[in-house]
Amino acid sequence: MNSEYTQAELHFRDEVRQFLREKLPEDIRRKTLLGMHLTKDDCVRWQKILHKQGWAAVNWPVEHGGTGWDATRKSIFETECALAGAPEVIPFGMKMVAPVIFTYGNEEQQHRFLPDILASNVWWCQGYSEPNAGSDLASLKTSAYRDGDHYVVNGTKTWTTLAQHADWIFCLVRTGGPQEKNQTAISFLLIDMHSPGISLSPILTLDGYREVNEVHFDNVRVPVENRIGEEGHGWTYAKVLLTHERTNIARVAHSRCQLQRARELASATPDGSGTLMQNPVFAHKFAEIEIELLALEYTELRTLDAVRTGQAPGPESSILKIKGTELAQSIDELHAEIAACGGLPYVPWQLEDDFEGDKVGSDSAINSWLRYFNNRKSSIYGGSNEIQKNIICKAVLGL
Repeated sequence: MNSEYTQAELHFRDEVRQFLREKLPEDIRRKTLLGMHLTKDDCVRWQKILHKQGWAAVNWPVEHGGTGWDATRKSIFETECALAGAPEVIPFGMKMVAPVIFTYGNEEQQHRFLPDILASNVWWCQGYSEPNAGSDLASLKTSAYRDGDHYVVNGTKTWTTLAQHADWIFCLVRTGGPQEKNQTAISFLLIDMHSPGISLSPILTLDGYREVNEVHFDNVRVPVENRIGEEGHGWTYAKVLLTHERTNIARVAHSRCQLQRARELASATPDGSGTLMQNPVFAHKFAEIEIELLALEYTELRTLDAVRTGQAPGPESSILKIKGTELAQSIDELHAEIAACGGLPYVPWQLEDDFEGDKVGSDSAINSWLRYFNNRKSSIYGGSNEIQKNIICKAVLGL
C-alpha cells in the first residue's frame, strides 16, 4: 500500500483543515481536547455543521447522501478531525442503524428515516444487551408478540448509551416461540422512544455521569411497519450492524491523536535529570504502541476501502476491534502514568471558564485516570474480545 499522499489528497487534507479552522466551534473544540463531557446540543450542533458541508455520512453510499470518499480520504478526514479537537459523530444513527436501513430496509423506511439521521434531526440509541444477555446476545429475552398490525414489546435492555437523549431505539426482540433456535426467533424493530410504556433507569459511571441506562418496555405497541426486513431474520441484520460498530470501535484516528498528546506531555514531564519521554523504559513502551498502531492503521485502511460503497465489513472488523481497543487501553495507561498522582483528584469544574480557585494538578491530568478506568469496557462492548477471537477462528481460519 502506498503511504505517500498524492497532490489531490494533500489538497483534500488542506480543505479539511481549513474547514475545521473556520467551522469547528471553539467551545466544542476546547471541551473535546480537555476530555470534558459534551452536551447533546454540542454533538448535534457539530453534526449539523458537517451535514451542511456534506461530510456527515462518511461511510454511506452517495445515492443516500454519503461522501463517496475512498479509504485514504476517510482516513485523512478522521485524523484531521481528531487532531483539531472535533468530536466524533455519535455512531448509533449515522454509523450503525443507517447501514441496516439502507441495506435491508424497504424504500418507504429509507425515505422515512435516513434523511433525519443524515441531518441529525433525531437521536438514536441501541437496544441489544440485556441484564442476562451480553456476549451471549442470542439468548435475549425481550419479547414482541404480534397483535394485528402491531407488535407488543416487553422486556429490558441495559448498558444503553445516552438513551436519555434518544428519540428512537433500534432493538433486537424475540418474535419466535420457545421451540425455535435462538438466532431464528429474533427480529429487528425500530421503536419510538416516546411510546407509552417505555421508561429509563440511569446507570452512573465513576465520574457521576449518566452515560448508560436501562430501558424498560411494558406492553409497548410498535407498528409492524417498523420492522426491518423479515420476521425472524433480525440476527442476520444484527451481525451486519455489529461489523460496522466494531470497525468504528477501532478509533485509529482518535488513538493516534491521544498518542501524539502523550508524546507532548511526556516530553514536558520531569523525570530525574531529564523528561519522562527520555526514560528508556517509558520510551520503549511508547515505541511498541506506536508501531502496533501504525500496523492497525493500514489494516483499517484496507477495511475502509472494502466498505466504500456502504457494504458491511467482513471478519476483519473483529481484528480491528481487538487491536483497536487493546491499543486504546495501552495509550490510556501511558496517560495515567504521565499524570501519576496528579490524576487522582477529580475536579472537573476547574476546567470551566468561570473557575477562580487554585487548580489541582494540570488540566491534562484531570481525566486521565477516569478515562483509564472507564475505557476498560471497550474490550467488552460491541462483542467482547474473546468472542471476536472465536469469530476469527471460524470465519478466517475455518476452525
